Amino acid sequence: IQRQDALLTNLSMCFVYFWLQVSSNGTAATDGQTVQTAENAQDPQQQQQQQAPNAWQVIKGVLFRIFIIWAISSWFRRGPSTPDPNTPAGAPRVPSRNLFPKNTLMDLYVYVSQEEVFSDFNNTETLFWFHRDLVYGDWNTGEGEDGCYQHDKELDIPESVQHNGSLYIHIYFTKSGFHPDPKRKGQYRRLSTVHSTRMLNKFKRRKFLKTKNLLTGETEADPEMIKRAESHGPVEIISHWHPNLTINMVDDHTAWVKGSVPPPLDQYVKFDAVSGDYYPIVYFNDYWNLQKDYYPINDTLTKLPLRLTYCPLSLWRWQLYAAQNARSPWNFLPEDTYEQSDEDQDSVKVALLETNPYLLGLTIIVSIVHSIFEFLAFKNDIQFWNSRQSLEGLSVRSIIFGVFQSLVVLLYILDNETNFVVQVSVFIGLLIDLWKITKVMDVKFDRENKIAGIIPRLVFSDKSTYVESSTKIYDDMAFRYLSWLLYPLFGCYAIYSLLYVEHKGWYSWILSMLYGFLLTFGFITMTPQLFINYKMKSVAHLPWRMLTYKALNTFIDDLFAFVIKMPMMYRIGCLRDDVVFFIYLYQRWIYRVDPNRVNEYGTSGVDHSQNNTADTAAATTAAITNKPEGEKKND
Repeated sequence: IQRQDALLTNLSMCFVYFWLQVSSNGTAATDGQTVQTAENAQDPQQQQQQQAPNAWQVIKGVLFRIFIIWAISSWFRRGPSTPDPNTPAGAPRVPSRNLFPKNTLMDLYVYVSQEEVFSDFNNTETLFWFHRDLVYGDWNTGEGEDGCYQHDKELDIPESVQHNGSLYIHIYFTKSGFHPDPKRKGQYRRLSTVHSTRMLNKFKRRKFLKTKNLLTGETEADPEMIKRAESHGPVEIISHWHPNLTINMVDDHTAWVKGSVPPPLDQYVKFDAVSGDYYPIVYFNDYWNLQKDYYPINDTLTKLPLRLTYCPLSLWRWQLYAAQNARSPWNFLPEDTYEQSDEDQDSVKVALLETNPYLLGLTIIVSIVHSIFEFLAFKNDIQFWNSRQSLEGLSVRSIIFGVFQSLVVLLYILDNETNFVVQVSVFIGLLIDLWKITKVMDVKFDRENKIAGIIPRLVFSDKSTYVESSTKIYDDMAFRYLSWLLYPLFGCYAIYSLLYVEHKGWYSWILSMLYGFLLTFGFITMTPQLFINYKMKSVAHLPWRMLTYKALNTFIDDLFAFVIKMPMMYRIGCLRDDVVFFIYLYQRWIYRVDPNRVNEYGTSGVDHSQNNTADTAAATTAAITNKPEGEKKND
């Protein structure tokens, strides 16, 4: 039965995930519910630095999180968990029960204090909210008849909190008639009290980018931010505040066995050491608190608004939230990556909240198809270059220029401290491009002419199939014509970037200028192959499978480029890639398939060995036929 429950849980978690995102028992902050304070307190320089999220990063993030939910739940259920050290070896494990039965009357006590360990129960100023006679597992009461209750209040900010101090919230659920203060002997009972603590403020890193106009030395940044950057360094840790928080009490009566609760759920299920039963699960739910809604706590603020919402939560939805917040598989990543992943999750949450459900479902399906096509294009690209025997008809210079493009992109994202996962993916792409160089050129080590007499010198030379054919002539000609267009555009873009864009230094200017130019005009590098096709009047040498998969992905990009909000340059980029591919299709149509042409594997549809045999036999016959009459008689 437990295995069947685990299987049903895994399946339901995947299918109900998207419904969860939209219907969250009122936990998602809407325009009418979110407390609007200090909206202008955010750094305007940071807002300018934020870029619109890529559509496919949003969708792939959703798919990735579904996979993580399924993987965590299924993988950890395969075998038994780590045995409890307090249990004697060989002793049978008895299933436990919830200390709060169904429909138990409860009282809610909420205290806010600067102390992480709370004991000042007699101080009435620390009591933020008291609610009597809540029913455990009740889903029909409350203002919205969904079992939820809300409480709003503004908190006075202590001076220590204004200077990066901490503020804690202490939640106590007691059975009706009991009090959470252990000093009240007649009103306190350990097995009738559930306690949980959490820090209300959140510490975030704020990075200062010292940019300026390299010619004038002036900057448009806020002078106050410049002073803070000079005094605190390039990175400052600042306490931030979000005005909304949801307290969920999980409606769960599973007979958990101590020591056998699967991760990450075991972090929340707390067992009583004496009775062996477990306390109700209290979960602080801030999943829908977007990172952009946090604002810094400083001397200018005197009050902090706080809206608390109490809601019951079902077991399977709590499993989803717990799996989303589980970070144990990524312990090897630095802490900065966690903050970047939180910002990436904001894009997913906004897309789920603001996108039409039908459009969202269609997007998910097409995104899966897009990922499949992307994998197939990658596989066929590797197979094509790995089995390629002849370079006739292929632009080698385009491959070399692709390595330069990948190197510029990698240096640019390293200079701008982009997400670690993005850095790894770009680095892998660069390695693949470098591997292609070994397939299109002869790479050797010159051990006679060493660099500084120690390091062997790398020597690159064109392959014979590329030099002996007319491809090299056409390739050189195409890039010569292309340079007449690229060099003026490159010069104009460099001057524009130097005059009107701020940079950290000359190195950053070179990288950002090259990256921006390649992003804008990089598609022009696809045209030399079109020129070679035109000169050779053939397209049989192209990797059509890979091109087809990439074209299908481009068409999918076009579909969502005008549905999902994204930069206009990205939409134009999808359109111009389509234009180039349609030219490829036109060339394929006008240059019909000829069996005498050599394809991408260096072979043709005609067996040349048989042709050579036939030609030899014909030549021999002709030689015999052309003999003089006397010799024919002698034969």
